Parts: sequence; C-alpha cells; structure tokens
Amino acid sequence: MSPAVGIRRLALVSILGLAGAGTRLAADAPWIPDLGDGTYKNPVLFADYSDPDAIRVGDDFYLVSSSFHCVPGLPVLHSKDLVNWQLINHALPVQVPADHFSAVRHGEGVWAPAIRFHAGKFWIYYPDPDFGIYVVKATDPAGVWSAPVLVMGGKGLIDPCPLWDDDGRVYLVHGWAKSRSGINNRLTVNRLAPDGLSAADAGTVVIDADKLPGWSTLEGPKFYKRHGYYYIFAPAGGVVPGYQAVFRAKSIYGPYENRIVLAQGNTPINGPHQGAWVDTPAGQDWFLHFQDRGAFGRVVHLEPMVWRSDDWPVIGSDTGHTGKGEPVLTCRKPDVGRRYPIAGPATSDEFDSPVLGLQWQWQANPRPEWASLSARPGSLRLYGVPESPRESGGNWLYNAPNLLLQKFPAPGFTATTEIAAAGLGTGDCAGLAVIGYDCAWIGLQTAAGGGPVLTYGSFGDPRRPVNSGTMRFSQERVRFPIYLRVAVDAHALCRFSYSFDGDSFKEFGSPLQASVDRWIGAKVGLFAARPVSPVSAPPWGWADFDWFRLGP
Repeated sequence: MSPAVGIRRLALVSILGLAGAGTRLAADAPWIPDLGDGTYKNPVLFADYSDPDAIRVGDDFYLVSSSFHCVPGLPVLHSKDLVNWQLINHALPVQVPADHFSAVRHGEGVWAPAIRFHAGKFWIYYPDPDFGIYVVKATDPAGVWSAPVLVMGGKGLIDPCPLWDDDGRVYLVHGWAKSRSGINNRLTVNRLAPDGLSAADAGTVVIDADKLPGWSTLEGPKFYKRHGYYYIFAPAGGVVPGYQAVFRAKSIYGPYENRIVLAQGNTPINGPHQGAWVDTPAGQDWFLHFQDRGAFGRVVHLEPMVWRSDDWPVIGSDTGHTGKGEPVLTCRKPDVGRRYPIAGPATSDEFDSPVLGLQWQWQANPRPEWASLSARPGSLRLYGVPESPRESGGNWLYNAPNLLLQKFPAPGFTATTEIAAAGLGTGDCAGLAVIGYDCAWIGLQTAAGGGPVLTYGSFGDPRRPVNSGTMRFSQERVRFPIYLRVAVDAHALCRFSYSFDGDSFKEFGSPLQASVDRWIGAKVGLFAARPVSPVSAPPWGWADFDWFRLGP
C-alpha cells in the first residue's frame, strides 16, 4: 500500500467508523422479524442485502452481501440465531482500483461474494465484473480486513465461492456475466494455489446450462461437500421468475446431476434466488436467500431446510413431499440453545459518536473534506462539494459521489432530519434525498444576496431520452430549527414534508415513485452540494445535520 493510499484509508476510518459495532434494535424500528414468541416472519432482513452468503463459526453466524458501487463495501453482519442480525463491519473500506471508483460507477464494484472460515481466518472472495475476482482476509470479522488481492483477473468473472477439499487442495467455482464476457449460463471450477491467492489452472466448465433443456441464467454458485458428494447450490431462471437448484457429483469436475429444491409455487415470494446453506450447533439446517422487492431492494429470507435420505436437500415447506419446497412466511426460530435479544442493523444516527454509523455509504470512494463530525460536535457537517456539469450528465444528484445514503429498511417508513444551513454559500443546496434511477430531494438552498429558501427538486430516470429536472422554491420564510421528512409507503411512493416544530409537517413538492438503481434498490439519505457548478477547491459552504431518524 502506498503512503498516499494509507493516509486516505486512515482518514476514511475516522469518517466512516469502519470498526464500529451494530446497535440493538429500537422498539420503534421500521422492521422487526422476531415475533417474540419463538417464531419469526420473513424477510429476516428487510433491506437490500442482495446475494447473501453466510457461515457458522462456533455459535456465531456471519453474512456478507453484494454492495456494488457503494462505499464502504462488502457489509459483514452477525447473528446468534439467524433471525436477529446486526451490521458489524464493512470488509472493504475503499473500492479498488481506488482511482476508478473515485467517480460514481453505478452497477459496478462488488457483486455476489462468498465468506468462509479456514485455517483460523475469515476469507471473503468477491467479484468485480470489470476487473476480476478478489479475496480479503481477517482474523476478526469485526476488525480490520486485509487489502484486496486479485486472485483471477479478467472481465465477466462473477459469483465466486471457494472449497477447501479433504486433501488440502482449494478450488473456486464461479459464474460468468454476459455483459462483460459474452457468455453466461455456465459454472467454471478453478484449482487455486495452496495459499488461495491465485489460480493454478485455466479452469474447467463443470455445468453448462445451455445443454439443460429449459434452463437459463444459471449463476450465483455456492460450493459444499457432504457425505462424499460435491454440491453446488445455484439459482437459475432469472432474479424474479427464477428458482433455487442444487447440483451434485462424486467428482469435483462432475458429471453433475441436478434438482430444483425451492421455487415460488403458490407463495408471494418471487425468485427465490441465490443464498447460503448453514447449520446450527444442534444439527438443524437452514437456507438464506434473497427476494427482489423492486425499489425496496433484494431482501433476505430464512428457510428451513432438511436433507432427505437420498442425500438431496429440500428447502422451505414441502407439504406435498415432492422434493421441491416453497418459501415460508413465518416459522419457528432456529434451535440455537437459548433465546437472544431482538436486534437489527442500525438505521438512525444521532451523530454523537466520533464516527458515522455503519449503515451509511457514499456513492464513490469518499474524501475527508466531504464531511466532519468534529466541526460541530453532536452534528454531522456536510460540505457543499461542487458538481461538475461535464460529469453530471444533467442529473447532478444521481451522479454526485458525496451523497451519504442508506438502504430502505422496511415496507413503509419515515426518515426525518434536523438541518441548520447558516454555513451554506451562494448556490449551495443541502437536505434529504431519495435516490434511484428517479431521484428527488427536499432541502435548503441559498440564493445570491439572501438567506436559505426551502427547495424541492427531482430528476427522472437518466436512461430515458429526456431526463428533465424540476425545481420549486417555497415562498414561506424559513425559520430554524427546520425539520425535513420523507414518508415512504408500502408501494415505495415518497412524500416530502417540512416542519418548524418537529410535530406538524407540511407536504412540499411532488410525490416521488421510488425506483431501483443499477442492481440495487432505492436509498435514502443526506447531501450537500453546489449543483452544476465549476469545480473549485475548498473551503466550501456547509450544512449541519443534528440527527437522522428512521421510524415507522
């Protein structure tokens, strides 16, 4: 690591709180899967933790997921019972290559990772479809992870998962992204060097779903070994209409036979797609997978799983004994020997800590001058970073790297913040935003020769031929304190409002129908910027946010 990169990494740790811990779920949290009576409801994570993989180490469960272009990346979650999860870390404080990800790269970055525990260390193999397959390691998943090592370079390599075999050899199975490689629907196995850090061969295609009648979009493999069989759990059929399949063989290179073990059936759970098999110390088996919920992202479900006497698994509810299960909506919690407190990933932030909560992510590799938690202790100060009109593509909000965002946390919630804007410079804008392909915000903006005015703005999907933006200013005199809010309903319709007393809110602007972004759900959060302005050096204007709270 170069000195410059090392200095930037230390600065990011101070801003982002990468070693911070999760917090216990508040009583008014937007989503609580634990029903408190020994049962749970799905999803166990109603947030965009797509492509989950999970392991058990002793009495502890760990889960990782895709994070795409968002930074910090590679979220690491922990649970004691597979139902109550806390976000404890991000394994990737900076996206690499660092210069490439200094700009917003929607849909790029960290795709589906895999986590394993081997030789006293935690290993995460993750793909970047434009650069190759990387690995990071740690002795403590809540601590510092190693810098990424490029294991296999190349475009289109995705969805890796390692397997340490009984003879000590290590293998890696992965899929292919057609958008980069021109091929898909195939799973390839590579033997790795003994240290797991490089490929030892050119790879062998072990499953070609083009040769399986009726199969398509085979991806997301997870590698296991049980009772002398090599198992590859992999979804197929596409994210929304697809299903979960299992392949098995006596040789690691096949030939593999297959079965569909989980499908939507008569349930409202589409997909069900890509996940992980884990067991409990008591010997129960469970499966975590995601479901695509549109603007709410790809949420995580927990399914009971059993192994049949013929060594095939069945996932979910198989009332007809067909060998192909359906997702469950509620179920008895896993047997882990005791009951643990209700908990969940943090959402609200009072900004009283010297570091940000782990729920926050930027749209690109952050810079220390974007934010401060010490300039006004007890508040978050965001600086009005100028957005280049050349880079904005007409939608400065969607392409702003310095947006501080988090996942939608429930099927209906409110996000509220208190903002002070005395430090805004002329033309600066700051406030509360919802970001997807379609974006909107409520905030304050300072005009020449005057104080801040209340403003609302929106941009349409940047993929459309006409991407129009709208702006509206309030004629009402702004008073402080001022509170900004967005209320998101079960259909992801977002209504923006403001208040001068924190109790009575008045709607402002037009409702936004939240939409997905490239491979991820919509996000909500805070920003300060100088929209479409010549880029200038700091010092810039600023806004102070006293707190950010999510609730029902």
